[in-house]
Amino acid sequence: MKNINSGKLRAIGYDARARLLQVQLDNGDTLQYSGVGEDLWRRLSTSGAAWSFYRDNIEEEFTAMKVSASAPAGKNPLDELFSQK
Repeated sequence: MKNINSGKLRAIGYDARARLLQVQLDNGDTLQYSGVGEDLWRRLSTSGAAWSFYRDNIEEEFTAMKVSASAPAGKNPLDELFSQK
């Protein structure tokens, strides 16, 4: 996961093999989006306005699956899966 401070986004991560995007919001919710292409991930992770990009291109286009409803204590076990390579 890559820490980010943009709007309500606090961390983002991507698994290219599984095409899974994971985002952590400021309220502690962690959401996964499947079927996200690598180009979309690259554009999100390098955007100067990541929150706006997320809302326009991810939140409105993909279905979220909530994987966590509270802020992780210590290391998140999903960090290894979504580590940047």
